[in-house]
Amino acid sequence: LLLEYEAEQPQFPDVPESKRGSVPLEAGILQPLHIEQFYSAPAADTVVQQSLPIPEAAPFPEPPDPKTCSPPEYLEYYIFPVLLPGMAELLHRAKKEKCFETKRTKFIACDFLTEWLYNKNPKRKDESFTEFFSIPFVNDWLKDHPRPPIPLSLLLSEEEASIVIQSFWRGYRVRCDSGIQELRQWQKQLREDKNIIKRVKEFWTKQEAKGKSIKLCIL
Repeated sequence: LLLEYEAEQPQFPDVPESKRGSVPLEAGILQPLHIEQFYSAPAADTVVQQSLPIPEAAPFPEPPDPKTCSPPEYLEYYIFPVLLPGMAELLHRAKKEKCFETKRTKFIACDFLTEWLYNKNPKRKDESFTEFFSIPFVNDWLKDHPRPPIPLSLLLSEEEASIVIQSFWRGYRVRCDSGIQELRQWQKQLREDKNIIKRVKEFWTKQEAKGKSIKLCIL
């Protein structure tokens, strides 16, 4: 559709053929476009734009009936104008979540896009923002299809993970000390001795109960 639109537009409006310069192939099709070109223009480009006449923008055609139009028209007029901004926002968030740097992240692209499209719905223009898990149809789906919990390694930030690792390492170094090893061994032996005493008491309690029952039977 974009190629058809460009083919219908005049190549050099209101400019004589003698002043039409040739554009080299390397500077035209094969040269990649940078996104900065769409947001900032140098001063030289401003002078050229002022010298050349600006053609009048053609009026946009009226959108077709969504119930009777063809699938390509429906996509062009009703799907892409809403979906493409959401996809652009999805890429920005994915970059922020470092999805292009690591293989595994807590970021789920489908969840983000669902939340974005739901809150950008024109029918919900005056309503407050709704989180993904609070969306009604998402809540109903998760009741029948619960998700496994996200691993803790994906939920922790780099700072939190470094604190956990450092804490474990310091504890390990302390437990390796000879004095701490002796103390732990003593505590272990003490727990075992307490368990033995408890077992002995339970044994004699049972024996005494048996002896009492025998005496009662004899009497």
